[in-house]
Amino acid sequence: MAADQLDSVATPPAYAPVLRVVDLHKYYDLGATRVHALRGVTLEIHGGEFVAIMGASGSGKSTFMNLLGCLDRPTSGQYFLEGVDVANYNKHALAHIRNQKIGFVFQGFNLLARTTALENTALPTLYSKLDRSESQQRATDALAKVGLAERMHHYPSQMSGGQQQRVAIARALVNRPAILLADEPTGNLDSRTSVEIMEILQDLNEKGLTIVLVTHEQDIAQFAKRILIFRDGKLRSDRPVTNRPRAIDVLRILPTLED
Repeated sequence: MAADQLDSVATPPAYAPVLRVVDLHKYYDLGATRVHALRGVTLEIHGGEFVAIMGASGSGKSTFMNLLGCLDRPTSGQYFLEGVDVANYNKHALAHIRNQKIGFVFQGFNLLARTTALENTALPTLYSKLDRSESQQRATDALAKVGLAERMHHYPSQMSGGQQQRVAIARALVNRPAILLADEPTGNLDSRTSVEIMEILQDLNEKGLTIVLVTHEQDIAQFAKRILIFRDGKLRSDRPVTNRPRAIDVLRILPTLED
């Protein structure tokens, strides 16, 4: 069954959106209590979009991101990733999708302390069929994309928080995913460094990468192209961002604002 599932992932319909969910529900049983975390969410995200997800604690946004990232399965509903319904895939098939189709960036950088930036970035390739030279080349290219070509042999302790998050982004890119999921990627960073990270994400998006970002900060969400707002397990608002700022322009005026 897993082999059939993996084969189907390799040949998605070319016309399909990168991500589509239909009437997605998720229940959690907490002792005698049953929590209805998602209540019939339906939406599409197409290639090249940059979507920010917002909502208060308990709104369902984290549950939704876990389902998008194939870290969990819905109780009911459909989840199409590149045109293939993966909602009922088994754990082995979901692990394959996570490694090959989805890049993850988290609030905590989750880097290995005794491992260089290059080695940290290459880690996801250990679960692929790439040989060592191709793995090293991909990791080198990914670090160059985030502006760390000259620091690839540094360890996390030799880097700032912003540089560590750049390594985490490079690691998410190394397997060339269809979609990048970023969960509060600026949550541990100061204001200027947060905008620098958003500049990287905007640049990657402008080059064609589809990005879904969770944030509780409106200022960060405004760098996306579209904002989804969750409340009580439902999608309550879905709107495009108007007057969207470019992070590179904001960086030019931040020193003046901080003086």
